[in-house]
Amino acid sequence: MVRVGVVGTSWWADAMYLPALQNHPEAEVVAVCGRDYQRLKEFAERWNIPNTYTDWRHMLDAGRLEAIIIATPNDTHYPITMCALDYGLHILCEKPLSLTYTQAKEMADAADAKGVVNMVPFTYRYMPTTRYIKQLIDADYLGTPYHLNMRYYAGYGRESKYDWRFDNSIAGAGVVGDLGSHWLHVARWMFGEITSLSCHLETFTSRPNRPDGSDYPRGDDSALITVKFENGAYGSLQVTTMAYEGTKFGQTHHMEFHGSSGTLYNFIDWENTQQVRGLKAGDTGGAQVLEVPEIVWQGARQDDPVDTYHDIFRNQNHMTREFIHAAAKGKQVQPNFREGARVQQLIEAAVESAKSRSWVDVPV
Repeated sequence: MVRVGVVGTSWWADAMYLPALQNHPEAEVVAVCGRDYQRLKEFAERWNIPNTYTDWRHMLDAGRLEAIIIATPNDTHYPITMCALDYGLHILCEKPLSLTYTQAKEMADAADAKGVVNMVPFTYRYMPTTRYIKQLIDADYLGTPYHLNMRYYAGYGRESKYDWRFDNSIAGAGVVGDLGSHWLHVARWMFGEITSLSCHLETFTSRPNRPDGSDYPRGDDSALITVKFENGAYGSLQVTTMAYEGTKFGQTHHMEFHGSSGTLYNFIDWENTQQVRGLKAGDTGGAQVLEVPEIVWQGARQDDPVDTYHDIFRNQNHMTREFIHAAAKGKQVQPNFREGARVQQLIEAAVESAKSRSWVDVPV
């Protein structure tokens, strides 16, 4: 049994982490930390967590933990992780891994040196259609990869409650760090290493000062990144927080992959459609639906992508549950801190490119 502590009491911890932890046979959630005492108390009561803390340092000092989930704003990832590593804890830390590549690399190096299980949860790689696309690409469905086009349309940037995500002193970067981190990871997972990129960042809405009236460095709310892969392929990644999609999840995902032997499409509307289509070179009549095999679904509900999402993360051995199982068995997992650090390096390169209006090489 792995004794787990959770730092953060947001809706994300409520919806993603605690359901996965509570029904895991190898996990025991023994502590939770949050800044808002009333919210912390309600959270702990809801999930029957015995020990509560308003300071994560006190939670770590108590010595009750073997593993920790860090689900807090980005500026806290580095200090919490480095302290947790001093205690030899297994760590799952939210993305983006840190505010800077220097910090992220230090986190990855320290985790490797300690030999602890470490994970960065790039959520959308686990969706069944995305995993099936990965299987098809690995099975040479595309042949020589030519290019990919990935679009992540979200609308949370229209809501003021998410303004902290555009405060670069807290988030490190705007949309390119938040949503861009997901797509940079998936693009690398599909096509291999990215060696250079060009990025355009845009801001479509003005945001007020902080509630206390103070100003802050503002992040962008939309981004378009062109990437060049080590294998010669290229891709375009568009991420935005300003697209009104009108779905239950407030977003849609679109992926297109082309190569010498064929074409693949992955579409999730987060309402009622999650679909893979494909065609081989020489086929006529357009792309046809490719049914995702049951071995990929693993019993997850298929009619509603949100239901699928819940089943994948709460009941199957993915992400949080995979992390716990790895911690219990002493096995490493992917994506880990090293992957999180590489993505952080690409995020910094994208911001640099947007400022200089030029292509930026990213050494492998």
